[in-house]
Amino acid sequence: MHTPPRILVVDDNPANVDILRARLAAQGYEIVTATDGEEALAAVSKHLPDLVLLDNMMPKLDGIEVCRRLRADATLPFIPIVLVTAKSDSKDVVAALEAGGDEYLTKPVDHAALGARVKSMLRIKALHDTVQDWGRTLEQRVTEQVTQLEKFGRLKRFFSPQLAELILAGGAEDPLKSHRREVVVVFLDLRGFTAFAETEEPEEIMGVLREYHAEMGRIILAYEGTLERFAGDGMMVFFNDPVPVPDAALRAVRMSVAMHDRLAPVTAKWRKRGFDLGFGAGIAQGFATIGAVGFEGRWDYGAIGTVTNLAARLCGEAKPGQTLISTRVLSSVEDLAEVEPVGELQLKGFLKPVPAYNVIRLIG
Repeated sequence: MHTPPRILVVDDNPANVDILRARLAAQGYEIVTATDGEEALAAVSKHLPDLVLLDNMMPKLDGIEVCRRLRADATLPFIPIVLVTAKSDSKDVVAALEAGGDEYLTKPVDHAALGARVKSMLRIKALHDTVQDWGRTLEQRVTEQVTQLEKFGRLKRFFSPQLAELILAGGAEDPLKSHRREVVVVFLDLRGFTAFAETEEPEEIMGVLREYHAEMGRIILAYEGTLERFAGDGMMVFFNDPVPVPDAALRAVRMSVAMHDRLAPVTAKWRKRGFDLGFGAGIAQGFATIGAVGFEGRWDYGAIGTVTNLAARLCGEAKPGQTLISTRVLSSVEDLAEVEPVGELQLKGFLKPVPAYNVIRLIG
């Protein structure tokens, strides 16, 4: 329900108050009154009017002083003030405006002029309040966005950007809750890194890792993989969770090929420095249990299951330059990738030999 504008009429002459109250109430305004300056200050604090019609010549506090005090009170919202007085000298008008008045009317009041002034001041009040609301809304939105960005920045330290966005937006059914899903898991590492780490200086080791992680990280993000973990030279990435994708196996293979292509000149540079390092990968497809793993203050997003073990074992068998894939991955990409069988591998943790295939190149 619309609330009519509230006007405070201040005048020490009861007859003037009655006349102004009657005329303004007839126009639909809510009227409150005060008979001196001190009452006026109290009435403004109590009623928070939308407009003050303020007589200038009053006992105790005159209108000029009331106006000054109202403008000096930072706790009050913007309230237009129209000073009404018998004084019409220009210096009185200047004094009223300098004290913070917004309009000036002389007595006897022309009621047509008064009505126009009241409407004009109330429009200004409404516009000012609208701008203030916009400002508060904008400030709130900026604060919320900054908070979201800060949260997103912290989450990205532990989770993939896709998962961080889902957590913040609530765009998934509790993505951290344990759940089962078919995923494609990719394990990556550097061949020869253990021997390299045992013989080289820590500064050299860290320099190689920084370069390796930077190059791999850019490619993982480009293919929208979820980085589950990295430890030294080893990385585990999976596809189809938390963001489902229709081509998880193909993305994984394309990502691995892109990594080989990018690391070829990098490993050549390392070899010139005496670092015998190569890159290998293993890819498997299957169901895993996925969710938050860790403790309060430090969480990872993990995938557990035979599929992760298979990808890790295939990666361990891959020679420099190879990406070994399982039979299920092959069935998803066989029309788009040229592969060669490497035979049945006896992998730790698997009772039966596991057929594996090396990706030679993409053909689609």
